Amino acid sequence: DLMKNIKKISIITLTTIIGLILACCIGFYVYSLNYYKADETATKILNQQNVSVENNVIKLTPSTPSDTAIIFYPGGKVEYTSYLPLLNKLTEKGYTCFIQKMPLNFAILGLNSANKIIENNQNIKNWYIAGHSLGGAMASKYASQNLYKLKGVILLGSYLYGEVPEDKYIIIYGNNDLVLDKTKLKGVANEVVIQGGNHAMFGNYGQQKGDGIAEISTEQQQSLTVDFIQQFITKTNF
Repeated sequence: DLMKNIKKISIITLTTIIGLILACCIGFYVYSLNYYKADETATKILNQQNVSVENNVIKLTPSTPSDTAIIFYPGGKVEYTSYLPLLNKLTEKGYTCFIQKMPLNFAILGLNSANKIIENNQNIKNWYIAGHSLGGAMASKYASQNLYKLKGVILLGSYLYGEVPEDKYIIIYGNNDLVLDKTKLKGVANEVVIQGGNHAMFGNYGQQKGDGIAEISTEQQQSLTVDFIQQFITKTNF
């Protein structure tokens, strides 16, 4: 009868939907297994005395204790240790740095990771959140919802995703970056372009698919980035 047919169709429909969701989840998991891995320059930094790892968070402590810290969200499908050379340079400038390992290497799955880092480090007074590519977009999304906790937002090869006041962010990218959708930068303030830089060289994980060819070295791009970040922190940390 009619009710039996409706029930039968409902069960078939539900089974189909569950099957599709499972297929999508498995597909996404398989997709996430192919990611960019950190090079030797990056992994060596893990052995430094000022570097500690706890609960999937790497902490880099400056030689002179600091009350200013940077939380870093890595790019999508990039091993989080790839950003250690950049963060190590920032630590040498006196900033405590934290980098969060994201679930399946996607910051979108760990949007609120900064909360626990802030809670566990009460000695830090001035917090900045930074990120590369997808990690930058998610860092700005977190910032838009937690502005009262932060002094500023630092985006590398990324764009704002959420409302952040003009005086609270900086966007840094290479002029040869072919991965970043630059149409999303229209109308933004506080952007800095690194001449000769590209998308991938904020980290140490090699050439990224679809990226432009760099005309400077990874070391140069990261050193310039650190200089710009330091200028931004000096301007906003009061």
